[in-house]
Amino acid sequence: MIEQYVWDLHEVDETRVAVVGGKGAHLGELSRIDGIRVPGGFCVTTDAFRRIMAEAPSIDDRLDQLSRLNPDDREAVRRLSAEIRRTIEGIAIPGDLAVAITRALAQFGEQGAYAVRSSATAEDLPTASFAGQQDTYLNVVGPTAILQHVSRCWASLFTERAVIYRQRNGIDHRTVHMAVVVQQMVFPHAAGILFTADPVTGNRKVATVDAGFGLGEALVSGLVNPDVFKVRDGDVVAKAIAAKQRAVHALPDGGTQEVAIDSQRQEQPTLTDAQVVRLVRLGRRIEAHFGRPQDIEWCLVDEGFQIVQSRPITTLFPIPDIGDQENHVYVSVGHQQMMTDPMKPLGLSMWQLTAMVPMHEAGGRLFVDVTRRLASPASRAALLDVMGRGDPLVRDALETVLDHDDFVPSLPEAGPGGPPAGRASAPIETDPAIVTELIERSQVSTAVLERDIRTKTGPALFDFLLEAFEEHKRVVSDPLNIQAIMAGMEATWWLNDKLQEWLGEKNAADTLTLSAPDNVTSEMGLALLDVADVIRAQPEVVAFLRGVEDEGFLDELAKLAGGAEARDAIEAYLDRYGMRCVGEIDITRPRWRERPTTLVPVILDNVRNFEPGAAERRFEEGRQKAQKKEQDVLSRLRALPDGDQKADEAKRMIDRVRTFIGYREYPKYGIVSRYFVYKQALLEEAERLVQANVLPEKEDIFYLTFQELHDVVRSNQVDDQLIQQRKDAFRSYHALTPPRVLTSDGEAVSGAYRRDDVPAGALTGLPVSSGTIEGRARVIRDMAEADLEAGDILVTTFTDPSWSPLFVGIAGLVTEVGGLMTHGAVIAREYGLPAVVGVEQATRLIRDGQRIRVHGTDGYVEILP
Repeated sequence: MIEQYVWDLHEVDETRVAVVGGKGAHLGELSRIDGIRVPGGFCVTTDAFRRIMAEAPSIDDRLDQLSRLNPDDREAVRRLSAEIRRTIEGIAIPGDLAVAITRALAQFGEQGAYAVRSSATAEDLPTASFAGQQDTYLNVVGPTAILQHVSRCWASLFTERAVIYRQRNGIDHRTVHMAVVVQQMVFPHAAGILFTADPVTGNRKVATVDAGFGLGEALVSGLVNPDVFKVRDGDVVAKAIAAKQRAVHALPDGGTQEVAIDSQRQEQPTLTDAQVVRLVRLGRRIEAHFGRPQDIEWCLVDEGFQIVQSRPITTLFPIPDIGDQENHVYVSVGHQQMMTDPMKPLGLSMWQLTAMVPMHEAGGRLFVDVTRRLASPASRAALLDVMGRGDPLVRDALETVLDHDDFVPSLPEAGPGGPPAGRASAPIETDPAIVTELIERSQVSTAVLERDIRTKTGPALFDFLLEAFEEHKRVVSDPLNIQAIMAGMEATWWLNDKLQEWLGEKNAADTLTLSAPDNVTSEMGLALLDVADVIRAQPEVVAFLRGVEDEGFLDELAKLAGGAEARDAIEAYLDRYGMRCVGEIDITRPRWRERPTTLVPVILDNVRNFEPGAAERRFEEGRQKAQKKEQDVLSRLRALPDGDQKADEAKRMIDRVRTFIGYREYPKYGIVSRYFVYKQALLEEAERLVQANVLPEKEDIFYLTFQELHDVVRSNQVDDQLIQQRKDAFRSYHALTPPRVLTSDGEAVSGAYRRDDVPAGALTGLPVSSGTIEGRARVIRDMAEADLEAGDILVTTFTDPSWSPLFVGIAGLVTEVGGLMTHGAVIAREYGLPAVVGVEQATRLIRDGQRIRVHGTDGYVEILP
C-alpha cells in the first residue's frame, strides 16, 4: 500500500477520521456544506505521523511507561510526556515527506500565512471533544516554519493535558494518531465561538454567540471577555456587551501580538444583531448536517463569515428520543432512586420492563415524562406537592419550567393527567399484621420465582421472565403495598407539620421513628455489627481479613483458627443481604454475594470501632429515645388549648408512623431480591453463549437490552460492533451530570432552595434528620474504600440501602442527592444521625478530612476553619 502523506481539505469527509483526524475530517465535511465558507488548506495524514514515530523506537518504551502511570501522578506524567515531545520534535522530517508538504503548500502560496493545527484521531468526537488538548499555531509563514510547526503538532499529542485526558477517558495512547491541518490564515475584523445549543442550560433552541475583535485567540485564551448574544427562533433575545480592551492581531512576518483597542471602540458591539442572526442561521445549517449541536469557531472577514472549526458539544445532557415534536418535561428517576450514575443497557431495559410507569432513557439514565400531569391543574398541584415534600429542588425545577410561557400546555381540570402515582385510594388500619402479611407475600413470590426459574433455559427463559416481570409489577402495585408505604410517609408529614404548628418544633418525627420495627435496611446495618462480634474475638481472622483481595477469601477463612465461625457468620449475612450493592437498581452492578470483598472494610471498621453487643444496644437506645420523645410530646400537647384532642390525634399518628415507616424500605428489598434471581439466570445463559463462542465474555450481555439478548439467544449471533459502541458510550456517560428535570428543548434544570435563613458561606441542603453534629468529613465515593473512625461524618454523592452498614459507624451524613423519604434519609433518622441531603457539589466543596458542622434540623452544612 502506497502511503499518501497529504490530502486537500476538499478530498476528505467524516469517514476519513483515521487518516486526517477529527478536526481535519470535520473541516473537510464543512467545506462540502452549501453556503459554508472554509479557508482552503490541506491535511498532513496520520501515515506521516506513524512514519515519524517509527524513526524513534525508544518512544515505544516510554509509551509503555506512560500507560502504567496513574493520571493523578502529575509530576511523572509531566516528565515522561515532555521526554516524548522532545524526541518527536528532534526527528528530522524525511525528504520525501517534506517535499509532499511543501508541494501542497505551493498550491496556496509558499510565502502565505497559515494556521498549523493538530488533528488527532480521538478528538472532535461525539463522546469526547478533546477541545484544547493539542496545539494550534497561527500566522505561520514560509515552508521552513511550516515544517517546524508540523513537528510541534505531532509532539502535542503528548502534552500533559492530552495524556491525562486520554487516561481518564480510558483511551489507549497507542490507538491515537496525529494528523496536521495546514490552512490559509484569515485576518478577521471579529472572531469567536458559536454554540448552537446553550452550553450552560443545554437548551437546544437557544444559540449562544461569543464575539471579540481580531483573532479568536483572545477569547479562547481568556485575554478578554467576549460580547455574548443569545438567539432563539431568529431573534436576539439577550446580549451583554463587554469592554474589550485588547485583541490579538497577526504580525506581517508571522506570529501574533496583543494590541490595545481604541477606547472609543471598546464597548461597541462586535457584531450587529443582523450579523448575529445570520451567523446562527449558518450554525443551524452546520448542526443539521452533523445531526447534533455544534461548537463552531468563526471569523468575520469582509462582511462574510468563514468557519474555521466545528466540533460536537459533548457536555450537553442528551434528550430522550420520543419521536414527536411536542414539548416534554422529564423528571430524573435516578434522583428518586438514589443512583445517578449511568446504567448499562441491560440494567436500563430491565428497570423499564419492571417499572410501574413508562420510562425514557437518555445519557444512560432514566426519566419519567410528567408533562400531562403538569398540564392539568389538579394533577399538577398534587405532583408538585409530592415532589416538593420529597425533594424541594425537583419542585423548584418544575416550577421554573412552568414559568416558561406556554411550554407546558394547559389542560382542563378533568384532563387525562390522572391521580398522582403512589397515592393510596383509601386509608388502612394501623395494624402491624398488615406489614407482616405484605412481607410474607413478597417472600413467597420470590421463593416461587427461585423455584420455577431453575428449569428454564434458552428462549424459554426469556418467555418465563416476561411473565415474571408481570408478577413483579403485581407485587409492587398491590394496593395494600402502596397504602402501607403512603401511610408511613403521610403520618411522618402530618407529625412534622402539626408538631411544628402546635409546639414550634421542627422535624419532631425524626426522633419518633428511631428503631422502628420491620426496617430491613436498618436491620442490615445492625446485622453487620453482629458479624463483627463473631470476628472480633479471632485475631488470626482479623489479620487475614486486613489483607484480603481475592473474592474467594471465604473458602480460605475456614482454614484459620476461628475461621469457620467467621465464614458462617458472613455467609449467613450474604444469604439475607447478598443481593444488595451500590447502585442496585442496575441489575448489571456486582452484588455483595458476587463481590463479598466490598464488605470487608466495613466489617473491619466495626471490629475496630465497636464493643460486643453494639447492635442490640443501638436498637434499644433508639427505641427508648423514641418512647421518651413520645411521652414528652404528648405531655406538652395536653398542656395546650384543646390539648387532649391534639394529644389523641398525635398518639394515633405516632402509632401509625411506627407501624408503617419501617416497611417503607421493604419493597425495594423485595425488588432487588427478585433482580438477583433474574441476573443469575441470565448470567448462566451468558455462560452458554461464551461456551458456544457467541460472546467472548459473560458480562458483554450487560451492553445489550433484554430484547436484544433474547434475540442473541435465539439466533446464536451477536453484533460485536454494537457491544463495543455501547461500551464506549457507557464510558462517556460518566462525564455527564444528570439533571433533576430535563425538557425536550434540552434545558437541564437543577432547581434552587431559595432560602434566606442560611449563614453566609454555608452549604444549603434539605434537612432530613434532626440534630447538629461537628466532626471530620470523610469524602467517600466508593463504599469499598471506606475507612471510618467513630465520630466521622460521611460525605458522598448519594446513598442507597447498600450504604446502611456504614451508617452505624458515623456521626452524621451529607449527600449531593436525596430527599425527605429517600433511603439515606430514612436510615439516618432510624439511627438518629443528623443529616443534610441535596447539597449541590458537596463532594467537591468539602475536602476529605476537613472539620464540618452538619445542621440536620435546619438543613445546612458549615465548613469550619
